[in-house]
Amino acid sequence: MQNLPELMAQLRSDIPDTEFVAVAASFTPRDVEGSYMPVFTVGSGMAQSIGAAMSIPVYQTNHQSGHVAAAKLESGIPEGEHLALHLSGGTTEVLLCHENGKLDLLGGSSDLHAGQFVDRVGVKLGLGFPAGPALEELAEGIEPQSLVGAKCVGMDCSFSGAEAQMMRLIDSGEYSKEQLAAEVYSVLARTIEKLLSNAAKETQVKNVLLAGGVVSSNRFRRELLARMKRQRSPFRAFFGKPENSGDNAVGVAMIGYEAYTKETDK
Repeated sequence: MQNLPELMAQLRSDIPDTEFVAVAASFTPRDVEGSYMPVFTVGSGMAQSIGAAMSIPVYQTNHQSGHVAAAKLESGIPEGEHLALHLSGGTTEVLLCHENGKLDLLGGSSDLHAGQFVDRVGVKLGLGFPAGPALEELAEGIEPQSLVGAKCVGMDCSFSGAEAQMMRLIDSGEYSKEQLAAEVYSVLARTIEKLLSNAAKETQVKNVLLAGGVVSSNRFRRELLARMKRQRSPFRAFFGKPENSGDNAVGVAMIGYEAYTKETDK
């Protein structure tokens, strides 16, 4: 809240001749009835204030739709119905994305989210928080040994058991930090490959868009693609740019732009 006024002033100085015609913001976490987190009142309040002050329309969307829209940019995924996986510190969910932009929740983690798993293991290994980039660097060049089991039944997965196993391995001192970092990405890839394979078989939708901060990891992408090849997975994975996978503001802007152009084209 303290930074937003300063950022708005900077925006005006950076692009002084730009005409602002609309504003878009995430008003809720997800595209479901009753979805609410207090933090979203900051962005929604600022968006409505800007809209009122400038007499421009305000377009509402949600955090999850923003991530999906951001990942879709330059991903190469064909138009039409597809699956989406949202992997972050606060979300591990498989979604069915309809052509009208509506998202239906199909499944996901029953306990820890993928990003939480990464961060908890990373912190236990002595890395800073968030631990993803440092953990990925630690795992560079190390082949995993599948020391930790992956759990997924139908479209429900779990990371709490994997976390407990990782903690025991760290405490045992039997393996290097580098090896254990590599095991994290192995668990993620095996779990997610099974989750998406089950979702593709259940829905008969084969194209999958992967979004969220965890998906920005090149190590995760490589592990998942290698796993898909070995398992002959029944789905096709599409990734957006790594920088867009963790930045849903790009997607929120795109959603607002599309809504604005539809109205102005009428």
